Amino acid sequence: MLIDLYSDTATRPTAAMRRAIAEAEVGDEQKGEDPTVNRLQEMVAALLGKEAALFLPSGTMCNEIAIKVHTRPGDAIIADRLAHVFGSEAGGPAFHSGVLVKLLDGERGRFTPEQVAAALDPGSAHVAPTTLLCVEQTHNFGGGTLWPLDQLRAVCEVARRAGLATHLDGARLLNAVVASGVAAREFCAPCDSAWLDLSKGLGAPVGGVLAGSAAFITEARRYKHIFGGAMRQAGIIAAAGVYALEHHVARLAEDHEHARRLAAGLGDIPGVTVENPEPETNIVFFDIAGTGIAPAEFLDRIKTRGVRMGAMGPRRLRAVTHLDVGAGDVETALTVAREMLA
Repeated sequence: MLIDLYSDTATRPTAAMRRAIAEAEVGDEQKGEDPTVNRLQEMVAALLGKEAALFLPSGTMCNEIAIKVHTRPGDAIIADRLAHVFGSEAGGPAFHSGVLVKLLDGERGRFTPEQVAAALDPGSAHVAPTTLLCVEQTHNFGGGTLWPLDQLRAVCEVARRAGLATHLDGARLLNAVVASGVAAREFCAPCDSAWLDLSKGLGAPVGGVLAGSAAFITEARRYKHIFGGAMRQAGIIAAAGVYALEHHVARLAEDHEHARRLAAGLGDIPGVTVENPEPETNIVFFDIAGTGIAPAEFLDRIKTRGVRMGAMGPRRLRAVTHLDVGAGDVETALTVAREMLA
């Protein structure tokens, strides 16, 4: 069986989760009559400390709808240069919302209040007004980086004083919660909107849940329909999310431990440089330039031995631990990597 370290989106429903899916009570989600969807939305709203929440097919849709609600065409938004909303959503902010993205050069995805202040502009006849700040917790392409609560509060406070809305991309928010011991609602409190993904480390097959004020979610629901995200008997997939939140949160700590072992083992291979040698969560970035082997060749070699990792650029390689990767799988992956890089 493939040891898939390409992404934590590779997780598959467990047998118990499949039973929850099969037994889910369902109704018409568009009419607000699906009890399982409603339960999931209520759970996430309470978890994130928001008035209401909305179940959506994907995390990208969560981000894109949030940007659409918070901005008008011609506005500018602020995000880190490695942000998912900028680099991995197919130009969605421009396509859906007609906004510019001001990029900050953060440290592994985390920027400072001073950087936010320098990027602010009220706008004029010639300059787009800056209206939204986006942060990502944890920060994927920074290496699963954890935003400290004080720093998150500080950057959001600068934005809020200037009249900006604030949005938290919480694709791996619960990884941050488990790693830091800080409650999800604390991380979300400085932000007007936030969401969490169900289909990454939590192990559900599909979906994300966007949360905010009741008025924000009312408007978000409209864009859910416009963007084609409305569903019918969606309880069969919402049930997986409910199960994940009830059973798969604390175990994220195992993924973090496996990532630390993976980083240490990769770092011991001659010619390999680990970008984040002490992973805060479940993502490891590394460079094999010192081995003289091309990244594409390495990825092809290890796949023939039943291990998959990913390339995030011409030199950066990424490995992500998750529900379907055990301690033995990590050791096997390291053995294969050593042999293929020898």
